[in-house]
Amino acid sequence: MTDDVNLIKNRLTELGKRSYDRGIWTSSEFLSLAEQDVLLRLRLSYPFTLVGGYEGAERRVAHFGSEESCGWVEAPPIACVKIAPVNDKFAENLTHRDFLGSLMGLGIRREVLGDIVIDENAGYLFCLDSIAGYIIENLSSVRRTTVSCSLSEPPKKAAEDPPQREFVVSSERLDGVISAVYRLSRSQSQELISAGKVFIYGRLSQSPDAEIPLGAIVSVRGTGRFKYEGVRRETKKGRLRVIARVY
Repeated sequence: MTDDVNLIKNRLTELGKRSYDRGIWTSSEFLSLAEQDVLLRLRLSYPFTLVGGYEGAERRVAHFGSEESCGWVEAPPIACVKIAPVNDKFAENLTHRDFLGSLMGLGIRREVLGDIVIDENAGYLFCLDSIAGYIIENLSSVRRTTVSCSLSEPPKKAAEDPPQREFVVSSERLDGVISAVYRLSRSQSQELISAGKVFIYGRLSQSPDAEIPLGAIVSVRGTGRFKYEGVRRETKKGRLRVIARVY
């Protein structure tokens, strides 16, 4: 694991240095939450942004550069590919796992693929633009459903926040909010945190008593993610009604 982390550190540092030294934009492949955490903890002096093709994306690329250092603005190399059933009438109900499995079946590395947003039984895949053409030409079915692929604008669903939901907690501690959002016991949420499965703004958080910043995206690997929007009011019994948008 240490060797893997060092490889990630070296790769990202090299990309940042190349961008800065040459005055050009450079980008990584898609980073997992753990890899984004490694990048954020490096505290590099080179300018970069983390982008995934839409606001709130979980898998993101590190896009190194700035208008000041490069002299121009360059969009990150991310494409959106719509994967839709050819005939809705005979299509199966397709899940994220179905789309991802079919893509991996083409021999595509996970690192060139970002998030997949499902909207009306179509999958909108965010990927590196260098692989988009290959996917469009070669992906013809998902499970037993025949599909067509085309470049697309991100779906409206990707740009829209889920509706607000209220949860009652004793405090704004990270473990308590996770317990309320996902209906877990406090010990279960603490196990997720200690196991390194909880990220705030793409950064690993292993403190059960951490307070969640207002507006932060909290990702719980294997469970889901939510946007925390703070306390709405205090109940008569001194508990808190907090607001979150659950993806």
